Order: sequence, then structure tokens, then C-alpha cells
Amino acid sequence: MKLLVGIVILAAVGYFGSKAWLHNEVRGSVDRAVTMVSPYMDVEYEGISSTLTGELTVDGVIATVSGFRDPIRIDRIGIDTPSFFSLLRLGDLPSGFGSGGEAPEEIGFLVEGLRIGTRSDLFLKMHEFRVAAQGAADEALPAAQCVGKYGFSPGALEALGYDEQVLSASFRFRNAATHYVIAVDAGIEDMWRMSMDIDLDGDAAAEFAKGTAYRPALRSVAIEYTDRSLNGRVTKYCESLGLTAGQVLQAQLDALHYFGEANGITFDEYFIEPYKEFLGGKSTIIVSAQPDKPLPISQLGLYNPKDVPALLNLTASAL
Repeated sequence: MKLLVGIVILAAVGYFGSKAWLHNEVRGSVDRAVTMVSPYMDVEYEGISSTLTGELTVDGVIATVSGFRDPIRIDRIGIDTPSFFSLLRLGDLPSGFGSGGEAPEEIGFLVEGLRIGTRSDLFLKMHEFRVAAQGAADEALPAAQCVGKYGFSPGALEALGYDEQVLSASFRFRNAATHYVIAVDAGIEDMWRMSMDIDLDGDAAAEFAKGTAYRPALRSVAIEYTDRSLNGRVTKYCESLGLTAGQVLQAQLDALHYFGEANGITFDEYFIEPYKEFLGGKSTIIVSAQPDKPLPISQLGLYNPKDVPALLNLTASAL
């Protein structure tokens, strides 16, 4: 019994000692980063946290970009590894890939509760920049406004019932035998949630080491997008602006086609019909793509946009 108690005490001392060392190292790195960005933004944070499951986060972040009044607030932001010991093995945290320079087999990045006010000066400027960059001549028209064809404006978000945008997201990179996976889970509170798995050919570390010569080759994509009340809010808002049900649907399809054109793809009926079902009341749309062989993403622009759905073996279904 004494031996067992001793082992437990030693384990506890080792864990809390390692945790204290880790937090001290991270705090130093974060403070240096805060100093480096100080000419561009003012950053404050409450503290550092870590868990036995392998999460390491900076908590209670408040960032104010120079020249703007309203801050961005983040509940926590950091990395997610398979275990606490994985955190310790990262070693040189500023470089992110350990003292030996080797990338871990699995690592994730997370942000929870990123909050920006709908009427904040920073959000307004971001929206204006986005609209200008897209050359959105019809942005002010009710049909474009109410469906967010070019991204929702502050006024539209307010009309939809959102005082702030609350975003949470995680990005996980995982090596497999012949490929690597990027898993994304993201959502905005009371709006939408999306999970996406992207399989890319090759080894993650070797591919990323190519720098600007990196040409990812797509093996497959699986996306699950769930409505969290946005679709219903959009319909009500559009109708309040005088659009009929048919005009609302057409505005939503116009926004989809615009998104497709911007990304070099013309969606076919096999995608559009499930999308209509999703807009008509189904809560989730599932999209998958699986080319016959790994397809370099940079080559997609070489194809006729109408041929891209078949090239990707693109399918969709609404649930």
C-alpha cells in the first residue's frame, strides 16, 4: 500500500510539475508573440490551460486591431494533440514541430467562442472590403442582401436576429499510410455547423515542406452541413423585404451559382435538387467528392466548370 501511495504521489508531482513547466514555457512564447504584434494590435489574455487529453490553450483573449475601436474576443485558442505527453514532446512550441523538427502524426488547432459584434467597426470594414473585392454590383438589392450572396452585411445580420457572430472551429491534421487527412469542424452559434474531411495524397510533412511548390492532390472530400436556424431566418427576412417564396428560392440559388462560379464549378441537377430539399426544410445536406484518381487541386481551373462535378464524382443528399 505504501508503495502504491508513493507511486501515486510521484505521478501527481510529475504531472503538476510538467504542467507548470509547460505553462511557463507557453506563457513566455505567447508574451513574445504579443510583443511582436503590438504595432498592429493590442492583445490581452487571462491565462494558459492544458488537459490530460492533450489540449493546450490560451484563454480569455481580447484583441483590438490598431485603428479600430471594437475588440475581438476569444474564449480560448490553441492546439489539440492526442495526449498530455504529446504536448510535452512538441518541445519547441514556437516552431510547432518539436526539437527534432519532425511533424507529429496528428495535431489539431482549435478556436472556441470567437466573438465579434455585428455592428463592430472591424466587422463593418471587413464586409466593405469583401464586397469591394468581389465587385458586387447588386450587393444592395434585397435579394442579394437577405440571402448573404456576398456575405451578410451588419444590417442584414441584425435583421436576422444576430447581435454578434460566435464562431468555434477545429482543424486536425492526421497522417495515414498513403495519404493525410484534414478534418474541419466549424460552426457559428444559432446559424450553421459544418464538418469536413479532406483526404490528400502523400505525406503531410513532406508536402508542406515544398513551400510554394506544394500542389495538393485530392483523394476525397466529405462534408456535412447542418442548419442551426439560419435558413428559416433568411426566409422570413427575405419575405419581410417583399420577396415571394419563389423569389427567395431563386435568390438562394443565385447565391449558390455565384459561389460556384467563384470556385470554378457549375453545379448540376444532382447537386441542386438536394440543395433545394435542404432549403425547403431538411436540416442537413451531405456532400461528397471522390475523383477516380488523386486530382491536383491546382488543375481544376483548367477544366470547363460544367465538367467539374463529373470529374470530382460530386454527389449530394439532404436529410
